[in-house]
Amino acid sequence: MRVPSDSEELSLLLVEDDRADAIIVEELIADASFDTRVIWAESMAAAEAEIARARPDCILLDLHLHDTDGINGLTRIAKQDSTIPVVVLTGLNDEHVGVSAVASGAQDYLVKGRVDPEMLRRAVRYAIERKRAELTAVDLHASELRARENARLERGLLPSPLLLEDPGVEIVTQYRPSRENALLGGDFYDFVQTPDRTVHVMIGDVAGHGPDEAALGVALRIAWRALTFANLRGSDRMRELERILRAERAGKGIFATVLSLAIPPHGSHISAVRAGHPGMLLHGGGTVDWVEPPGGPALGLRAGQWAPQQVELPEGKGLVLLTDGLFEGHIGRGNERLGEAGLLELARSFAALPGREFVDALIDAVEERAQSHGGIGDDIAVVRVERTPQT
Repeated sequence: MRVPSDSEELSLLLVEDDRADAIIVEELIADASFDTRVIWAESMAAAEAEIARARPDCILLDLHLHDTDGINGLTRIAKQDSTIPVVVLTGLNDEHVGVSAVASGAQDYLVKGRVDPEMLRRAVRYAIERKRAELTAVDLHASELRARENARLERGLLPSPLLLEDPGVEIVTQYRPSRENALLGGDFYDFVQTPDRTVHVMIGDVAGHGPDEAALGVALRIAWRALTFANLRGSDRMRELERILRAERAGKGIFATVLSLAIPPHGSHISAVRAGHPGMLLHGGGTVDWVEPPGGPALGLRAGQWAPQQVELPEGKGLVLLTDGLFEGHIGRGNERLGEAGLLELARSFAALPGREFVDALIDAVEERAQSHGGIGDDIAVVRVERTPQT
């Protein structure tokens, strides 16, 4: 809501069907010595047309018009534009109606015949400031509610690890939300260790932003954890996640990508199952390479086969799982994006850094490149996993 300064001209809509009363109000405004442009509307229908044409800074509303009466006029204005401050005008014998109008959303009321220019000026200015404060309070409350809801959803999307003592892996996680106050995305990850000491790591991304997508991400993450402990693997687990997605999604067009790894306690090979998700970075020993095992379609698009693929995880190196927010941000003119090749080139400039520092430096660099183009447009989730010597 725009708040005019004392030096600016106010746009004041006077809704009054009695021309004599309208002239009196106009004279009071003229005597009030504040810069005001008055538009007169002799009916509620004319007022609605004027509001549609050009939003006024404030409305003076007579509660008794020939085409509406009482609080109904106030309701009609609120339906058309609830952000406009309203001061109602009442007669000498129905001051209680003015009180009711304030209780129903008007910012103030004035009694005809008891108004002087200074009182009118203060009432208009007060109404504008009070409405601004009301709208600010509403926005703040909505932001607080959204922040609390996002925090709850983020806890579901980004859980604590469920690993055995001395798990044999080092896991680094990092999550960066997109621009402040943007809708929560559907990026999620999880990692658990089964009794055979196999470490299972997963990362996923629900297409879209908002509470429905975030809630679906939570459902898929929890389902993946439950299915893993129920000993479902490979295509069987992906098929169950596909069924859950189709049952839980808010619309038919919503889909999700998932990448799941199974890291046994011994050997240099691990199992990877990929459902439409981007590949990984293999980082360590001063080098970075792109690893993208064959996979099936994203969940929710069409039926597919998601056969496990063998991927080498050499000693001293870590696999970096990521969501597409890390490389889809704008970095140049038009629609130029970083892309997977650009991400790999950027990652290689930090190849000498150890695991945690590598992840932080890579995300910081991506955010810096996107800063001049509005910041990152999607959430970023990164999980780096590396085997460690077992004691």
